[in-house]
Amino acid sequence: MKPRLVVLSGAGISAESGLKTFRDSNGLWEEHDIYEVASPQGWQKNPGLVLEFYNMRRRDARTAQPNAAHIGLAKLQEHFDVRIITQNIDDLHERAGSEKVIHLHGEIFKMRSVLDEHLIYPADGDIKLGDLAADGGQLRPHIVWFGEAVPMIEVALAEVLEADIFVVIGTSLNVYPAAGLLNYVGETVPKYVIDKNIPLVGDIKGLHLIEKPATEGVAELIKLLVAGF
Repeated sequence: MKPRLVVLSGAGISAESGLKTFRDSNGLWEEHDIYEVASPQGWQKNPGLVLEFYNMRRRDARTAQPNAAHIGLAKLQEHFDVRIITQNIDDLHERAGSEKVIHLHGEIFKMRSVLDEHLIYPADGDIKLGDLAADGGQLRPHIVWFGEAVPMIEVALAEVLEADIFVVIGTSLNVYPAAGLLNYVGETVPKYVIDKNIPLVGDIKGLHLIEKPATEGVAELIKLLVAGF
């Protein structure tokens, strides 16, 4: 039985693959407020804008490549039962070779009906107004917007509760419920936080802080974890 290594990853790990983050752009993206393009209200107001925004994100994600942090986490599967919980909507963890990935906030390469959140399709190209699901509903990105429920949070929590080691990489720990997962990790479980700007983590025991970008931080993490093998 390999020890279970549970990783919560955020935008900081994808940023080193060239994908922009809201955190680094003061909540604006191409001059659009985050709620204009990532909320049910934004969708109701201007669905065409929202679709084009995510079409651009899809194109960006398609051309981005996994970086050393993604690849390093995949290599840790040799020694650990690695479970990745990501707030990212790209597929860089999977392309790097990680086999067990939970996407909390949806996936950019999927789309779904506005009428039925379970009617999901692959989305390789652009989604346009007038593109309909089998139930007649407009197709929208399979993304969890601000103000929407996070269906995978219970699955993620179950993983966290079983963690032998817990790692947070590249997240500001500002977006809930994902940010709250750290509070459910067992008190005796070793916990690592990797970020170029360590977020506020409160009074949590057993915490190891690695204040580096994701690629450098994961390299250090690997040295620390694999030393015992």
